Amino acid sequence: MKYLTIIFLAMLLMSSCKKEAGEGGTASITGSVWVKDYNSTFSVLEGEYAGADEDVYIVYGDNTAGYDDKVSCDYNGKFTFNFLRSGKYTVYIYSKDSTLQSPSGDVTLIQEIEITKKKEVMELPQFVIFN
Repeated sequence: MKYLTIIFLAMLLMSSCKKEAGEGGTASITGSVWVKDYNSTFSVLEGEYAGADEDVYIVYGDNTAGYDDKVSCDYNGKFTFNFLRSGKYTVYIYSKDSTLQSPSGDVTLIQEIEITKKKEVMELPQFVIFN
């Protein structure tokens, strides 16, 4: 009986050690943001540039309560989320709605990614947003 209790406790501890997606690992997700600056009717492209200081958001796993972390792009429009564990992630950014259909005037651009290995560096396709 004593050995059965020890085996049960060991199994319980091992099942509780599985870590969910999120902070605490050695992997990272990187990417970049490019901005296309249009006039108010999106009929004239007025300029293009790297998305310096644009905010990029990340959601860990299946979290539905909002974002888990936020970073700002550097002067080259690049961003990195560091210290991530294996798991599924959703990375998103806001853009002006070029179709002019959204009541708020903004849309969300979403990219989903999965980290499967320790120390993995995952690079997302470039986000192209409208301003």
